[in-house]
Amino acid sequence: MCKYSFNSERKAVPSWDGKEFHFLKNNDMIDFHRSLSGYKPTPFIELTNTSNDLGTGEILAKDESGRFGIKAFKALGASYAIFRVLKKIWEEKYSTGFDFQSFRDEEKLDKLGKFTFCAASDGNHGRAVAWTSKMLGHNSVIFMPSETVSSRIKNIESESGKVVIIDGTYDDCVRVASEEAAKNGWYEIADTAYPGYTDIPSWVLNGYSTLFREMEEKVSEYNIGKNDFIFLQAGAGAFAASGASWLIKQLGSDRPKIVIVEPLEASCYLESIIEGKAVATKGKMETIMAGLNCGVPSIIAWPILKDTADLFITISDDYAKEAMRRYASEGITSGESGASGLAGLIALMTDKTLEQAKSKIGIGKNSKIIVVNTEGDTDPENYKKIIGSK
Repeated sequence: MCKYSFNSERKAVPSWDGKEFHFLKNNDMIDFHRSLSGYKPTPFIELTNTSNDLGTGEILAKDESGRFGIKAFKALGASYAIFRVLKKIWEEKYSTGFDFQSFRDEEKLDKLGKFTFCAASDGNHGRAVAWTSKMLGHNSVIFMPSETVSSRIKNIESESGKVVIIDGTYDDCVRVASEEAAKNGWYEIADTAYPGYTDIPSWVLNGYSTLFREMEEKVSEYNIGKNDFIFLQAGAGAFAASGASWLIKQLGSDRPKIVIVEPLEASCYLESIIEGKAVATKGKMETIMAGLNCGVPSIIAWPILKDTADLFITISDDYAKEAMRRYASEGITSGESGASGLAGLIALMTDKTLEQAKSKIGIGKNSKIIVVNTEGDTDPENYKKIIGSK
């Protein structure tokens, strides 16, 4: 079973002039990432067999499974946010500049001192924070829900991160991370924003834009426009909002239609668009798409998606599994959350409960489609079970 809602609040070209949107003017993210050791653009792969089977035009998959060697796009957000934190500390303390080279300057970093960065995470964001902290010689503490699988815990520990398991959901971990940061003088690097805490999440969202900047050549080559589609998965919403804001900057009213995909039992954005305001999900928060198992919209992502998205859909775990198998058949390794954008496309094209949505939005054989595989096999054991089952 799937659910959907069209967005009556969508604007052709949103006006983001308020101070709460000032962070969208930042434009140094891709240059920052290019300065990091190991940076290279991730590939675009055409899913020929899948497009033939679904009856669509070209499906282009941006494959993030090899990003910086940590199997997920999250390193883009965490590294840029930590850079901005250190830049702010340095410039307030010494009144001199702190640039990309400073971020890897051992003398400057030693002068700044050692910090502890903390975060709430279902896996990938926590590993990215730990990876960046380790690279710079800082400490990290990652708060994870009690349902977290052991492989994702070990991934963070392999980056020298300390993992603290919280009896609760991702949103409980966000609360604890905030409390512990305030109590211990740590810096919380969250990819969701809440009242009183928006600067650092906005830098995380900024960091994700490098992924979309890397798309520019392909978008132009394939002449992606307003009759085409991009499927963006949403947990707390930063990734999807980063993609949506990039599309506005690049294409404005000629952007492709934006479809937001969520798990059926963790659908805070679909529920929010129905209510007309940001609300917490009423779902059970039970899904294999761990990276999307978030119950509350980020307060900086929500207004962006409300202004830009065309359609919100929710999918069952079975569609995520099918998308993982589809990716595997095309030579791409994709985890449960990573495959969810493609899963949304498969659901929209094949699920009876979405037939009216499919017809109304006009997706078909002439539609070109972009999806993003946001992670590799971050839970290798479950990946083998799913891919090996058919």
